[in-house]
Amino acid sequence: MDVLIFKTSVQETKQVNKVRTLLTRMPAIQNFNFDLEDCDNILRIVANGLSPRQVEATLQKAGIGCEELAY
Repeated sequence: MDVLIFKTSVQETKQVNKVRTLLTRMPAIQNFNFDLEDCDNILRIVANGLSPRQVEATLQKAGIGCEELAY
């Protein structure tokens, strides 16, 4: 399992629901959560063999800013 961490432009529940719909379509994702209290509106994903670029591209196509963070 890999843990991927992203800075996002998500700021409200409506946007979280939009992202939830997109991420639940990705079978490699086991779990994900948002930390909207963080200044970077963090998205954490637990997945098996998922490319960070794939997540970024999927969210960006939907108009959500998303950038992988190194940790």
